[in-house]
Amino acid sequence: MSTKIVVVGSCMIDFVSYSPRLPNSGETIHGHKFVTNFGGKGANQCVAAAKLGGTTALIARVGDDVWGSKYIANLEAEHVDTQYVKITENSSSGIAQINVADDGINQIVIVAGANNKLTVKDVEEAQFLINSADVLVLQLETPVETAIKAMQICKGISILNGAPALSKFEEQLLKLPTIFCINETEAAVFCGFPVNNISDAETAARYLLSKGCQNVLITLGSAGAVFLTNETGKKIFIAKSPKVTSVDSTGAGDAFIGALAYFLAYFKSVAIEKCIEAACFVAADTVTRLGTQISFPGPGILEKVKRILGE
Repeated sequence: MSTKIVVVGSCMIDFVSYSPRLPNSGETIHGHKFVTNFGGKGANQCVAAAKLGGTTALIARVGDDVWGSKYIANLEAEHVDTQYVKITENSSSGIAQINVADDGINQIVIVAGANNKLTVKDVEEAQFLINSADVLVLQLETPVETAIKAMQICKGISILNGAPALSKFEEQLLKLPTIFCINETEAAVFCGFPVNNISDAETAARYLLSKGCQNVLITLGSAGAVFLTNETGKKIFIAKSPKVTSVDSTGAGDAFIGALAYFLAYFKSVAIEKCIEAACFVAADTVTRLGTQISFPGPGILEKVKRILGE
């Protein structure tokens, strides 16, 4: 069976603290729960697609510490192809320190570790895998030049998640991907002006198209997503998100991108707008449970999104 979705990206160990609210600057507060999870945008997005039933592969690096081999075992348990996940000598695995408030809002600090050593050569070694994929997914938690090389190799659909956001960047980051996907906070950094609502997101999408993007997708959490293409005559599309009670928003954006990759790979006759709506449904489902990868839904959710996809 060929690999339909290939992800080039990061692996992180998430150290997660839960507390009634997020601390203010310089403040210490009591939390009520601590857990250690597997995370990182690249691995999260790959696992999200795999849990829906997609055939996936990850191109990534982990450290030679205690977490590296454990992470690879976790990916294999989720049926992700780990042939190109390398253990990096004299490097720590990437870590993320995450605080989650009772209302589901979070704050995250990452230390990239081995993720910084994912190279152009790593991508070139996996050229056949990338060439044959229906969808390639990338982020910016690994070196920019590595993402650029992977997009240059790609022959299918490429989705670049512009996170963490960059205020200064090579124009190829906007021009190469089929879909440039960011949230409102990241959009503000890339565009240089505030993005706080749907109207702002529409303005940002038009601005990014003017800078060379083929398709711009801006996610807005519970407000849904805004999509704009450079195709002549196409109007801006606003996808709504289902109303749910959020307990942990960590990883919701990754669930969205992983689900979008899955729908684009496996529902090729369905309009991208419908795929975006279905991905919003999956992302909303994840915030009703604690954790990141452990909160991602399995293939059972597909029965619920078929009405959105028109299948």
